[in-house]
Amino acid sequence: MTAGAVGLAAFTNPFGPSRSIGGVVDTHAVYEDPTQTRLAAHKIGTSADFKRALIQEEGVRYIVYRDVAGYPTVGIGHLVDPEDGLRVGDRVSKEQILEFLETDLSDAERHVRELVGDLPLYQHEFDALVDLVYNVGPGNVAEDESPRLNAAIQARDYDAIAAELNYTHAAGQVARGLQFRSERREKIFSEAAYDDPRESEFSSTV
Repeated sequence: MTAGAVGLAAFTNPFGPSRSIGGVVDTHAVYEDPTQTRLAAHKIGTSADFKRALIQEEGVRYIVYRDVAGYPTVGIGHLVDPEDGLRVGDRVSKEQILEFLETDLSDAERHVRELVGDLPLYQHEFDALVDLVYNVGPGNVAEDESPRLNAAIQARDYDAIAAELNYTHAAGQVARGLQFRSERREKIFSEAAYDDPRESEFSSTV
């Protein structure tokens, strides 16, 4: 573990079991259950299971570093913006990390709602799409960059959407970590399975 990393225990579920990031909706308070019924995306917020999976994937870093694509990054996969006033090597607090997470998740949720329009989603389908936007950025899921994904959404073809969640390249090269994350994302979308596929792969070899 590097000096800029921290154990995940303190960040496993920093917002409690039922709070939705961005304040849009508490999914445990709606009359219909998005784990059992597909709802309009504006009625769904990211789940606690997803937040745990996201933190596992991104890790928690107190010190600004460059990610696999070379972008300054800190916290839980937060891409440093000029207005953050941070440079590589700067240290941030836990409070800043949580603020970045709340803002970034809220932005990702908003972009997913714009992406899917009136397409109804289960909780796990919404979570997987939020992970996609959080991971690759909204520009990479725009129609000109991801035409098949957008066509699948327009066709309301959930199997085709699942097939388009595979993003494995960073800086023009295949990244093994992104391969695992894409596999996990597809399982979240298709099977509501939030477990880390790396754990099952490891257990099968020991």
